[in-house]
Amino acid sequence: MDMAAFNARVIERFRANRGRGGIEGGLDAGNLLLLTHTGARSGKRRTTPVMFLRLGGRLCVIASNDGAPRHPDWYRNLLAHPAVTVEIADEEFPATAVAHSSGPERDELFAQAVRQRPFFAEHQERAGRTIPVVELRRTDS
Repeated sequence: MDMAAFNARVIERFRANRGRGGIEGGLDAGNLLLLTHTGARSGKRRTTPVMFLRLGGRLCVIASNDGAPRHPDWYRNLLAHPAVTVEIADEEFPATAVAHSSGPERDELFAQAVRQRPFFAEHQERAGRTIPVVELRRTDS
């Protein structure tokens, strides 16, 4: 599967449906946000559809990369350039990405993520790395 083409279709349908309803391959827009970030090396702005969770009142994304041994590219970009734009449903706002990559706060957030979406435990087992939790802190309020 060409992931770039798949993501482009998801982004197009997400925006056309204002972040509601089914999108592509069984994805539900209600579980997704569009994360616009800056490439760590290229400096180019990129938009990536990412599943989000509300963890203890925080808006978070999990850098599981489906349990792959490498962090997703968007995570490395956030570390280099934490200023992002978030689109959820029909709302768009600036945010700062705060990575929780280790320690008790990360562990508690990840435990909450697993309670909401148990498949993240499987991703952690496969990954061979500690999967970071990224909090997206709104900056316009």
